Amino acid sequence: MARNPRRDLLAGLTVAIVALPLALGFGVSSGLGAEAGLATAVVAGALAALFGGSNLQVSGPTGAMTVVLVPIVAEYGPGGVLTVGLLAGLMLIALALLRAGRYMRYIPAPVVEGFTLGIACVIGLQQIPNALGVAKPDGDRVLMVTWRAVEAFVRAPNWTAVALAAGVAAVMLAGARWRPTVPFSIVAVIVATVVAQVFHLDAAAPIGDLPSGLPAPSLGFLDLSALGSLLAPAVAGAALAALESLLSATVADGMTVGQKHDPDKELFGQGVANLAAPLFGGVPATAAIARTAVNVRTGAGSRLAALPHAAVLAVIVFAAAPLVSKIPLAALAGVLLATAIRMVEVSSLRAMARATRSDGLVLVLTAVATLALDLVYAVIIGLVVAGALALRAVAQQARMDQVDFRPDLPGEHSDEEHALLAEHIVAYRIDGPLFFAGAHRFLLELSEVADVRVVILRMSRITTIDATGALVLKDAVEKLNRRSIAVMTSGIRPGQRQVLDSVGALDLLRLEGREYATTPEAIAGARDHLQGAGVLPVVPAQSPAPVTEEAAR
Repeated sequence: MARNPRRDLLAGLTVAIVALPLALGFGVSSGLGAEAGLATAVVAGALAALFGGSNLQVSGPTGAMTVVLVPIVAEYGPGGVLTVGLLAGLMLIALALLRAGRYMRYIPAPVVEGFTLGIACVIGLQQIPNALGVAKPDGDRVLMVTWRAVEAFVRAPNWTAVALAAGVAAVMLAGARWRPTVPFSIVAVIVATVVAQVFHLDAAAPIGDLPSGLPAPSLGFLDLSALGSLLAPAVAGAALAALESLLSATVADGMTVGQKHDPDKELFGQGVANLAAPLFGGVPATAAIARTAVNVRTGAGSRLAALPHAAVLAVIVFAAAPLVSKIPLAALAGVLLATAIRMVEVSSLRAMARATRSDGLVLVLTAVATLALDLVYAVIIGLVVAGALALRAVAQQARMDQVDFRPDLPGEHSDEEHALLAEHIVAYRIDGPLFFAGAHRFLLELSEVADVRVVILRMSRITTIDATGALVLKDAVEKLNRRSIAVMTSGIRPGQRQVLDSVGALDLLRLEGREYATTPEAIAGARDHLQGAGVLPVVPAQSPAPVTEEAAR
């Protein structure tokens, strides 16, 4: 994407306007006050932009992190929150140095799409109280808070706030289709503010007074005796910051063309930001999808947009607080409502839902969990369900087919020989993985073999085998042996030997020399076994027919 400083600056200004009430609100809800939220947005926003791995990411206080922080404030006080932020920063830097960010690429696309849809719904629902012009009800569950806000509106309707929010959202959505390069969010917010002031719309509650500056950096909050008890909350904070930031960066990449973030560098940037923010009284920070989405949608192409966002907030703190304090909360709610709507890519969701039933199920579950629980549980649920469905699909690919000997041993063979082999010997070719997800089905099929004296297992096409698969194989061999059915194998690969040997399966096969390199050798061994047991008459040896390498294994 070509750099356009003008668009980046305008995007940064737009994000700053959107981020201001979020920073104030999240600071207050965390228990440390509005000043803490602003300090986080300014300090963490700037440092994460400088040192992070995404050109489009915007960081600051977030609602998900606030949920983690509230219990810490109640138990350890403000100093505990600042200490948790400091420890989380160190952990994020350690994760970056360990190059843990690369593992985010293994998150399935339906999980990311479901996460994005859920976050869009959460962002939209969070704006309902301000859009309806009612005080935010108590509670930390967005659905319950929204329901209570609607009830409050029904009791005392505030159509002024509704009109402002709907007007701003409509201008943004229509303007984005008409002139995508124009920052209609700024235009709409300015117009809404002017209208509210000129017509003295008292029902349109403004942002209100802002703090007049940032606190001086200090480590006075640090209590070394409490570090041990704060490690667990710090781990949760670091995990949340890493998860939310890397998913946000992934979503931002998907909203643009030609952008790709560096996950390890992004973790490092978030770590630096969380190390510094507590020094200024800031709460732990993460990248924020709401602000990042606004940044992308208003045309940002480089990290130059995130830096003005932090700078503008700093200027607001020190100089322009009286002007910004007059912006109606309903107007800002309209900005985020429009942003939430634009985050939803209907075509992408439709394509994902139509791909497979499993993809659709994972998408829906992740979105619902994001809405009803929180994003950490949502991603965990999405990953667990996606992993289980993937294992199920892989396990279903494993097959055990009875093999006709004629393709294996091309050439002239007597009908009597084939009839004899068919009567006493059966060969099975195992295709695909033999691991915990499908191994027991294999054992059930193999244990049902009847009316044979020798079973030959062709193992050259097993793609992978784990300890469960090896144990099941050993169990199957033992069960067949107890029924006086000899089991022979062919084509065991070098990579399979360690697993088979570790559980004793290889020793069981070697005990009577029943492991062979090729299938013809296993068939010859089966003949010798049956002759030794008196089942087959001794016949003169014949020259073997030519056998292809693939057929022999």
